[in-house]
Amino acid sequence: MNKDFPRVLKLLRKERGIRQKEAADKLGIAQALLSHYENGKRECGLDFLVQAADFYGVSTDYILGRTSSRNGIVVTENELPESSVSESYEGSFEGSGTFLRKKLVTNTLEVVFSLLIKTKNQKLAKAVSSYIMTAAYRAFRMVYSAGGENDENSFAIPYKAVSGMTAAKLSLDDVAANSAAEEGTADERITNSRIERDYPRQSAALFSVVTNVERDIEKL
Repeated sequence: MNKDFPRVLKLLRKERGIRQKEAADKLGIAQALLSHYENGKRECGLDFLVQAADFYGVSTDYILGRTSSRNGIVVTENELPESSVSESYEGSFEGSGTFLRKKLVTNTLEVVFSLLIKTKNQKLAKAVSSYIMTAAYRAFRMVYSAGGENDENSFAIPYKAVSGMTAAKLSLDDVAANSAAEEGTADERITNSRIERDYPRQSAALFSVVTNVERDIEKL
């Protein structure tokens, strides 16, 4: 059974703002059957899959969790906006996928910080910003120390201690962010459809990051 289908089917209904009974009526099935679909108790047929995708205005690949794009388009590097820093490198490294990942991360952060500003939650903004900056610092230390030829005296924290200390800092920022989030956010609720509407170019990157990271986590 596809584990993503029930989750996405329920999410789409809630984004539409309709009750299960209303959705079932519009889809031409019993509410009990739709409940089974949304809770993963039964698998639907191909006809219902297509009907549900058409009703919610998404692709069948999206409703099955096969793609993070609601219209089923696969994200490519050329389709993502450039960041403010442009690079030009020669050689086979261009085929490594690093540039695509860079665009995914930078465009995702554009959305995150934009949404963060809209929350008007100063404590949350501080905690999330600290978390991201700590992660960026840790990433820089990883790259800087590659090969062991660069001078570690550039940093106050020894490399042998940086892993544990940044992990602790990330944990503290995580706790602070969760605590701040309980204080509420802006009036408008965040939904995938709203993100696609407000960030038509960057949303594909964000959803791709969400999908890829969750798949990596599930492998742990």
